[in-house]
Amino acid sequence: MKVTLKQLAYFRALAEARNFGRAAEMVNVTQPALSMQIKELEGVLGVSLVERLPRDIRLTPAGRAVLERAERVLSEAVELEASARQQKLEGPLHLGMIPTVAPYLLGDLLARLRTADITRELRLREALTADLLTGLREGRLDAVVLADPPSAPDLIGLPLFADRFLLAGSQGRLAALGKGADALRPHALNPEHLLLLDDGHCLADQALEFCALDRRQTRLDLGATTLSTLCGLVAQGFGLTFLPEIAVPAECAATPGLHLRRFDAPEPARALVLVRRASSDGGAWFDELHAHLLAVGQAVLARACATVPPAAT
Repeated sequence: MKVTLKQLAYFRALAEARNFGRAAEMVNVTQPALSMQIKELEGVLGVSLVERLPRDIRLTPAGRAVLERAERVLSEAVELEASARQQKLEGPLHLGMIPTVAPYLLGDLLARLRTADITRELRLREALTADLLTGLREGRLDAVVLADPPSAPDLIGLPLFADRFLLAGSQGRLAALGKGADALRPHALNPEHLLLLDDGHCLADQALEFCALDRRQTRLDLGATTLSTLCGLVAQGFGLTFLPEIAVPAECAATPGLHLRRFDAPEPARALVLVRRASSDGGAWFDELHAHLLAVGQAVLARACATVPPAAT
């Protein structure tokens, strides 16, 4: 009998969960099935990997050494499975986008990919930043589009464009801000008037950072998960929110009564980036995808500027 990737994956899950039941849930098997695989792994290696405690497990010295090697083996296996797709932009491309980007770029991106190659297949995962990074690192995604991604040695990113933020609200709410020197600067906004996306959305964190605020200072915690929900609320006079420039054409068309104002310079903005694993072979597919996303983004931003022209400089 030989060591299998399944056994190593189960052992890694057990080391992370520190509990057989939770580890079994992580890998979608029954607890007896996971326990059997761990016992078989110990039998093949001839060492005890874990100390079994009433409500916990503890890795033995041998277990810690095996875990370190298992991580490397599993990582190599992920790259082996993904490498065929990563040589060219062909076959299924697994792309992830955050929810405040996907609705505004995906349609035009699909159209461009289809024009370039009618056989092109794109599989999209829309999720929060943390989930996308996990999927990317585990090989379930080939690339992800993020806003201001964290700097990490295992990731490589190509910048797309700066996505400026506008202030969205009803005509009355925006008029009430006046024309003072600080009227169109984020830090001058009343935190009690701000409506934000739910926790976990990087856009909400960025808005709070622009305003030098803590979420607890905002008036209402709605648990909103989409910009469309917030736009509908603020258009009816329920406060103000930050709207990315790429969302302007779609949300203005879909939301009667929504009004926008640009902030004074320097305008708050986020940097959108296309990211892949550093260990993967980027090749032509990554550069081609970047070029398509860049063209789509520039076209959307041009429509946004036509809708809400920037201040003359």
